[in-house]
Amino acid sequence: MNALRFHNGTFKLMQITDTQEHHRVNPDTVKLIRLALEREQPDLVVLTGDQIAGYSPTFRGDTKRKITETLDKLLQPFDDLGVPFCMTFGNHDNNCGIENSAQMPIYRAHPTFLAGTPRSENDPGTLSLTLKSADGKRDVFALYLIDSGGKNPDGSYAAVKKEQIEWFKAERNRLSANGDPLPALVFQHIPLPEYYDVLKRVAKGTKGAVEAFFDHANEFYVLPDEALRRGEFMHESPAAPPVNTGEFAALKEKGDVLGVFCGHDHINSFVLPLEGLDLGYTQGSGFHVYGPGRQRGVRVFTLHENDPKRYETKTVTMAELSADPPAEPLMEFVLQHMPASAQPVIRAAKRAGAVALGVTAAAVIFKRLKK
Repeated sequence: MNALRFHNGTFKLMQITDTQEHHRVNPDTVKLIRLALEREQPDLVVLTGDQIAGYSPTFRGDTKRKITETLDKLLQPFDDLGVPFCMTFGNHDNNCGIENSAQMPIYRAHPTFLAGTPRSENDPGTLSLTLKSADGKRDVFALYLIDSGGKNPDGSYAAVKKEQIEWFKAERNRLSANGDPLPALVFQHIPLPEYYDVLKRVAKGTKGAVEAFFDHANEFYVLPDEALRRGEFMHESPAAPPVNTGEFAALKEKGDVLGVFCGHDHINSFVLPLEGLDLGYTQGSGFHVYGPGRQRGVRVFTLHENDPKRYETKTVTMAELSADPPAEPLMEFVLQHMPASAQPVIRAAKRAGAVALGVTAAAVIFKRLKK
């Protein structure tokens, strides 16, 4: 494909995240993608992981074929409309037992796929791309995608590896123009630990508060007022890694990175600044997994060739794109009412177990007192 270039002074970028589809793809997921592409006509789309629900039993048996068929359905709108896309992985893509590097040929088979400059053959979801001026003579902007990995043995999320951070630093230096790093955006699946720093900690029982887990256990958070006034939302706590490997410090070190945008927590959508760097969430777009109902959507960025350190961003939702009822209404009802993560379920089960144990103990004592 031709180099990515600005057109008429702007470049339109779209982020799509957490389609998290099963082998039997929900048609609303593909519909959302197609309608968003048709309306916004982006110059490039970034897929930020969990394209497939690798844990789904629908992928068992002839797994590679089923994954290929699922991704082909999800990527058909890109093929039909000729929209370039690049991608990284989430924590669920390789749950199917096929490593991320072995899934890459499926993406490469699509004519509008852009591989960028990967970190390595074993880490193809960590990569860089550059956007050129309208005349194609100079690099204007950089995009960095980082494969943020999966889980630790205790169930918490793994942090971006230090060697990936070192790759980013080296790549930033390589892409520098006249010694100055290119303005850039970073995309990855799992949020950074610093996402908690832009939230407002509140008391338990505060209206709209979400409960956090792991290293933030027994803490409750809400979005600051300015985000709520913009119509942004946070319905689950950031599932960020408990270990900080220094990614945020590296990203803000030279002032080139304007923001980092993730997915992972499907029912969060906001952008908040921290020390000169925007921390952003994009809500999920998949209709076969929990999500914010008809607020499932995509995020759109507008970049400016003559002012590359300025950008605008918005979300486009299914509610804006279509008035049609859900293709699978019963599934949608269940997904809107299920817990966002396993932690509330585990906690409830523990509480239920404690109550049951207490009731049993009381019964035993009562019986003994009666004797």
